[in-house]
Amino acid sequence: MPSIRSAYTDSIGFFGASSPSALVEEFGTPLYVYSEKILRERCRELVSMCKTRGFTVNYSAKANTNPALLAIIREEGLTVDAMSPGELHMDLLAGFDKSNIFYISNNISPAEMKNAIAHDLLVSVDSLSQLDLYGTLNPGGKVMVRFNPGIGAGHSKKVITAGKETKFGVCPEDAEEVRKLLAKHNLTLAGVTQHIGSLFMQPDGYVAAADFLLGFVENLPRDMREHLEIIDFGGGFGIPYHKYDHEPRLNLQELGASLDALFASFIEKTGYSGRFLVEPGRYVVAECGLLLGSVEAVKNNGPKRYVGTDLGFNVLVRPAMYDSFHDVEIYGKGDAADRQEMVQTLVGNICESGDILAKDRTWPEIHEDDIVGVLDAGAYGFSMSSSYNTRCLPAEVLIPLEGKPRLIRRRQTLDDLTATLV
Repeated sequence: MPSIRSAYTDSIGFFGASSPSALVEEFGTPLYVYSEKILRERCRELVSMCKTRGFTVNYSAKANTNPALLAIIREEGLTVDAMSPGELHMDLLAGFDKSNIFYISNNISPAEMKNAIAHDLLVSVDSLSQLDLYGTLNPGGKVMVRFNPGIGAGHSKKVITAGKETKFGVCPEDAEEVRKLLAKHNLTLAGVTQHIGSLFMQPDGYVAAADFLLGFVENLPRDMREHLEIIDFGGGFGIPYHKYDHEPRLNLQELGASLDALFASFIEKTGYSGRFLVEPGRYVVAECGLLLGSVEAVKNNGPKRYVGTDLGFNVLVRPAMYDSFHDVEIYGKGDAADRQEMVQTLVGNICESGDILAKDRTWPEIHEDDIVGVLDAGAYGFSMSSSYNTRCLPAEVLIPLEGKPRLIRRRQTLDDLTATLV
């Protein structure tokens, strides 16, 4: 099937020796496709961005928890977190050992906290009440505490995770209460962490938040900071979603150099010998993933042209939830030169007016039986998918370095949908 709009994936050899039409013929749609080559490249970019001894890249697994991808991430030297028993299960399946898994909790139950403790994981808590709960369940243990730096960043209010209008983190002014709870339960403060939000494209805000956290740690009472093993600056590293507009990338070299300077100053002043963590999730996996769908119906409603696909927001919810932008490629029969450019809206098959993937975009005319590819779908794609409208979850395919596509998650069946009914 010839390309109609595929300059980006052509330029990076995304599909290897395969093609969108061959993948769809073998595996059907909707179909998540992942490039091992791109995944490894992103991991290596991150691992090499800082030169400070102890610098560690900790993958935020919620972005994508497929064990096949997690195993590659582990091989590239990243650690990983978990925010639920399910994520922890996937991390373990991928071969991570307990020393390289951090449990990041948010309003979790005693049973869930007991599960993390039973796996001998370092747990991060983000409220005074959860710190008290942790101490009750694991007196004498080690703990991380998440503080709110008051600096937020992100492409949507729904992904900003610091500042006064967010549920996350302990206020810095409550540090004395943290100290009292540590003493009450004989806990060791092994780590402090923060997270400012998601999808920042300029390093300034992240560097400012990192500077805040280091200053905050430096001013903690000696008995709170003397056993610190980890200072975790969180994540939110953005990627250029506007591929066809040549959106510039986040400058990792500039960010890394700024962080190295902060680390060097902090080490000189405090003698700190532990690890410095960053927590990119999106940056690791977003660009290695692409979502293929089939065009089922095309119509005009007055002046508006709608392209109907099998990619409902049950498959990719980000555009509906966050009004997020994803570039779209088109693979179809014929020559692109024969297709008139026009404004079109790409929609899914869910019975909701908000089921829109891409609104009022100018592309070559899309036909029924074309295949569309939604770029940068590796992060918060499958991991946020659902069975809404009682539709089956899609399959996932990995294109390994050697090139032959490999199924890493089969398509859900109707029997799977009813397997838990009693």
